[in-house]
Amino acid sequence: MTSTENAPTHYQIKDPEALARNLAALTEETGKAVAAILEPRERGEAKMLLAAETAQAMKTLAEIAERWSTNPAKLVEAQSGLTSKYMELWTNTLRKLSGETVEPVANPEPGDKRFADPDWSSHPVFDFIKQAYLLTSSWAEHIVDQTEGLDEHTRQKAHFYIKQLAAALAPSNFILTNPELMRETLEHNGENLVNGMRMLAEDIERGHGELKLRQSDPSQFGVGVNLAMTPGKVVFQNDLMQLIQYTPTTEKVLKRPLLVVPPWINKFYILDLNPDKSFIKWAVNAGHTVFVISWVNPDTKMAKKSFSDYINEGPLTALDVIHEITGEKKVNAIGYCVGGTLLAITLGLMAAQKDKRIATATLLTTQVDFTYAGDLKVFVDEEQVAAVEEEMERTGYLAGSRMATAFNMLRANDLIWPYVVSNYLKGRKPFPFDLLYWNSDSTRMPAANHSFYLRNCYLDNKLSKGKMKIGGVKVDLSKSKVPVFNLATREDHIAPAKSVYFGSKCFGGPMDYVLAGSGHIAGVVNPPAKQKYQFWTGPAPWTDDTPYEKWLEKAEEHPGSWWPYWQKWIEGHNDKMVDAREPGGGKLEPIEDAPGSYVKVQS
Repeated sequence: MTSTENAPTHYQIKDPEALARNLAALTEETGKAVAAILEPRERGEAKMLLAAETAQAMKTLAEIAERWSTNPAKLVEAQSGLTSKYMELWTNTLRKLSGETVEPVANPEPGDKRFADPDWSSHPVFDFIKQAYLLTSSWAEHIVDQTEGLDEHTRQKAHFYIKQLAAALAPSNFILTNPELMRETLEHNGENLVNGMRMLAEDIERGHGELKLRQSDPSQFGVGVNLAMTPGKVVFQNDLMQLIQYTPTTEKVLKRPLLVVPPWINKFYILDLNPDKSFIKWAVNAGHTVFVISWVNPDTKMAKKSFSDYINEGPLTALDVIHEITGEKKVNAIGYCVGGTLLAITLGLMAAQKDKRIATATLLTTQVDFTYAGDLKVFVDEEQVAAVEEEMERTGYLAGSRMATAFNMLRANDLIWPYVVSNYLKGRKPFPFDLLYWNSDSTRMPAANHSFYLRNCYLDNKLSKGKMKIGGVKVDLSKSKVPVFNLATREDHIAPAKSVYFGSKCFGGPMDYVLAGSGHIAGVVNPPAKQKYQFWTGPAPWTDDTPYEKWLEKAEEHPGSWWPYWQKWIEGHNDKMVDAREPGGGKLEPIEDAPGSYVKVQS
């Protein structure tokens, strides 16, 4: 927008010469970003960005278009409905320009931060752009809903890709259609764009030709420096894991040790971010002898490590080590996310082998029945799994960035586009945020293990059907009589609360289903001192098809963290105390200080 007498002062060019200089600098920085993308591809070190995902999206949306093309009358009707809304919007805009007060034709969803700037509503042009976008994106979703003859998986994929496309094309992502960005660009004479393009080039270089989106300031964090700080020792290690035992802070501890099995697709320190948020530190202070598995960040040499290896060299080996150190034959075990799935499968395997070393199991945001697994199922069908397996065959692993991108896409309007706008268009470095630093500190996944997980859990749902086999042994969760504390979080986009609830029926022992407020991480990492969120308790989950919503109707809401409630549940099963145990217990010589070296290996 150029400077004119009639233009509002905050949309005028302040210094044309400075703007021209910065546009020239922007051209130079753009060249560097393009080179950062192309050079690794010219050397054969990187593939086209999101090529497989883009192909899947185009194929799915093409099927939608093909089905509508066979019914022209219905297509004309749908287009007429959108045209009618556009005409209403145009009429309202003309009335607004003449000074009338009019009600909007379309409003953003509550909590949509993209249109928070006042000019999105007060300025007629930006208000028109906003409402036209909202009408179009809503119409596109309606088209998917009304498409006839689609199977549910294809419809779910189409909805997901339409949402991704709508998020990417939002007017808030472009300078000329975002009032805040336009003001900022004119006020800084385009310097923000130069700084943003410089950061974009840096982030593409960090990703070796692919964009490694900067969600936090990585220079402000270090594992073992200001993250994962709870004192302890690595008391054992093998190819797949280091076992950490934490230093006690109480004179007496619960007799049963506590084993934590984190996800292998993320690093364990989500449970030990900092002293104020650390579940591990809180559990130590609550009188637990805490052992935590720290998974290796695997490379090509680990390609053949199977799901069975992860069980045998992970939790089962950890149980042996814990017994050697403490003399205890029974432990309380916690599994988080896919670490919980691994723990649940371990329970089924142990039940088949009459192994009773796990006395209680706590599953945090864990799926064992993948019927209602949510939008992650978009990425899992035979064609896509085969493509992932082909990619892993070449490298021996799936890059951690692939899973991180998939998780971010589930909440693109929160985890992708705000950072694109802030980093690369406003030119601002992100704030240091420990959680988002952890989110970007991804791990690779061995080919054999990840293929087994995708096929047996997401694709074929064998675990819930009692058809999964580990080392030739059939895993039937109904044979496990271990008491289970099954925690879901209400806003979880990775392990939906309904999916966790539905999986509760698979187990054969006492089941305590608890629902926490917030999402997959904040709902779990919710220390009592913060007094945030809430949790719900209720009757044992129904073993029939009674829906999760019915359970929620009967549930009782409690303010604050679920952690103290869980502690009472643990003590209710065994509250015997013994003298505190130092790491290694005099039986094993500690290898190194916590958090160990495995967790520090970056992808």
